[in-house]
Amino acid sequence: MKIVGFSQIDNEVKMILKGDSSLLVNRKPFFIPDWSEDVRMTPCVVLRVSRMGKNIGTKFAYRYYDALAPALNICAADFVAKGDAVRGWAFDYSLVLGQFVAVSELADYSPIISFDEAIYRISQVMTIRQGDLIFVDCATTSRVLEREEVISVAKDNNELLYCKIK
Repeated sequence: MKIVGFSQIDNEVKMILKGDSSLLVNRKPFFIPDWSEDVRMTPCVVLRVSRMGKNIGTKFAYRYYDALAPALNICAADFVAKGDAVRGWAFDYSLVLGQFVAVSELADYSPIISFDEAIYRISQVMTIRQGDLIFVDCATTSRVLEREEVISVAKDNNELLYCKIK
């Protein structure tokens, strides 16, 4: 399983790779790492890839994902600023993943690029496979995480994402 996504870095949309150890699921708390002075989060949506493909055109991209989940993309901004993208973006538990729902249920989301564009860009570089996850950040600014805060996302009284910051 690959985790590939898009974030806004220096006013430019850039592709980011994360390892599977980056996932934080099942309402587990996120512990702010002690090696960073500036840990930030950006809301994002994760697409679940439903079939294998390479060189997928944008007009066919909708066929390659079957569900979406709200998520939090967490970065160590001080390391990103130093050019250390791996330590800045791909550390353990840096993608808090919520519950997957039908694509139509998260239509209110404002991505920095469209889901179809994300599929297109990734499939030009690497083959996507069933089970891969693709995240796209919201078109909002990131913000600093504070210890003891709780972040949650609900839709129609159904909690889709919950995370306590420690």
